[in-house]
Amino acid sequence: MIWKPWEGYMAPFKLFGNIYFIGTRPASTHLIDTGDGLLILDSGYQESLYLVLENMRSLGFKPQDIRWIIHSHGHIDHSGATRALLEMFPHIKTYIGKDDLDMVTGARDTSWAKEFNMVFNTFTPDVLIHDGDTLTFGNTTFECMASPGHTPGTFSYFWNAIGDDGRVLRAGTMGGAGMNTLAAKYIHAEHLEAEDWRGHYGRTLDKCRKQHCDIFIGNHADQNNTAGRYQRLIAGDKDAFVDSSAWLQAIDKFQHAYDKVITNDPL
Repeated sequence: MIWKPWEGYMAPFKLFGNIYFIGTRPASTHLIDTGDGLLILDSGYQESLYLVLENMRSLGFKPQDIRWIIHSHGHIDHSGATRALLEMFPHIKTYIGKDDLDMVTGARDTSWAKEFNMVFNTFTPDVLIHDGDTLTFGNTTFECMASPGHTPGTFSYFWNAIGDDGRVLRAGTMGGAGMNTLAAKYIHAEHLEAEDWRGHYGRTLDKCRKQHCDIFIGNHADQNNTAGRYQRLIAGDKDAFVDSSAWLQAIDKFQHAYDKVITNDPL
């Protein structure tokens, strides 16, 4: 399999307030203008980084103003471009869940690079995130919730987004929803049987269900129907992404997929 993430181009746009979508369909990257520098939520694939940077420029932002990269987890589709960004802009400070440290440094090869026939360019993060941490960047404070299951160090993030009309709405992202790492074949291949991989995921869904979210930020475009909501946005619906039901609908969807794996793919 040869994965071609550059084929998933999407036009960038202002999602709500200071939150911007800057690409791409295969793995979303979002930008937050904190008023004191730019924050990137997931760097995406290295192979599509040129699209992300061009999207930033087309929105009037300068890549050299990126100050922070926060990762939802360590897989190549969410952190693969980080090393390249650090080579260009060494002042950037990087953050990741503490239990994905081995993944992004290359100490443990579970980045999903080999499955995509890709090379993962490793990096050493500046800050390891712990459950319950709060991180403040300019005018934006992230609440960090450990969400293991998709990877050991997956994190979900929640923060207040201020709209152009002064409304303060709670945005959030579920750090890792994919079932690929829950497959029995993958768990056996990586010798993960003893790590309660699937149990962690189920407990993460329970934790997520207790959260409230006005704006669900998907780290893949299909999670929150990014493309469809974008069409509504450009048609004049400025609140296309404001939907307090979308979060729980997504958690229900992930729960259904999880239950099918448990039932149909025994370890």
